[in-house]
Amino acid sequence: MDLLFLGTSAGAPTKARNVSATAVIDTSGSGWYLVDCGEATQHQLLHTPLSVRDLRAIFITHVHGDHCFGLPGLLASAGMSGRSEPLELILPTALHDWVRLSLSVSDTYLPFELRLHAAETFGIWSNTSLQVNAVELSHRVPSRGYVFTENNPEPRLDIQRLEADGIPRGPLWGELAKGTAVVHEGRTLDPRHYLRASRPARRVIVCGDNDRPELLAEVARDADVLVHEATFTQPLIERTGVSFGHSSAEAVARFAQAAGVRNLVLTHFSARYQGDPRRSPCIDDIHAEAQTHYDGCLILARDLQRYHLDRNGQLVREQNT
Repeated sequence: MDLLFLGTSAGAPTKARNVSATAVIDTSGSGWYLVDCGEATQHQLLHTPLSVRDLRAIFITHVHGDHCFGLPGLLASAGMSGRSEPLELILPTALHDWVRLSLSVSDTYLPFELRLHAAETFGIWSNTSLQVNAVELSHRVPSRGYVFTENNPEPRLDIQRLEADGIPRGPLWGELAKGTAVVHEGRTLDPRHYLRASRPARRVIVCGDNDRPELLAEVARDADVLVHEATFTQPLIERTGVSFGHSSAEAVARFAQAAGVRNLVLTHFSARYQGDPRRSPCIDDIHAEAQTHYDGCLILARDLQRYHLDRNGQLVREQNT
């Protein structure tokens, strides 16, 4: 499983950062998924190996424009790419008519089925390799995070169950190992009943805007990766007295430490935090604040950087991106 950050700025883009969008890539070959789609996300994709033809689903965390204004353009480009497979779109109900109207008034034709789902009633979305569920967060508007969990990672045949059910060794075992249903003595055998995971499932959480990290307590316990906003530093919030529904780096780091999160990726930085260490405030302030309260693998996301989550739960940057 890989993460590719397409936008890491809060509210508005900067010269170095676009607004929110994160790609979750299924490295087993089953495509990729997009969490949020800020303006110009499709342009960011041009700098990556990702294709909209392989996009399986889009998950929007909340209605604010820096998380969704890129949707109509991305969908239009997907249509022009020759895509024909249906696309799942999970987003707040308030955005459903906006998406339809944007496509309608701009005379945009999509040659594929667009399946809209209400984020408010979203349960579990699943395919053969991944399942996704939502967790409610706290912001000025309803917001949520999306939890990506592997389905039956690196499955192996359950020999004991096969033998107990009297299924003879041979071609039937081979087909079941490939995930193919087979017929034995008039019964159709579901391969899921005879495959078991060979290692623990990896879990990645990608959050929308949130000022209460503790709402993630249940899903984040011992998670492999937590991607969470750190819009401000704690001293700034204390000095101004307002957070605008966002979290400080300190608050997120304290939570991640308590929850046992293995890899913490901070993103969605206020434009005031620049990259030049000679200027203040600087993005290094966010890193230093978080590092004081979290001793796991800490990463500050940057646009177009890609990270691979290996089978041991280590998050490693891919150097060719």
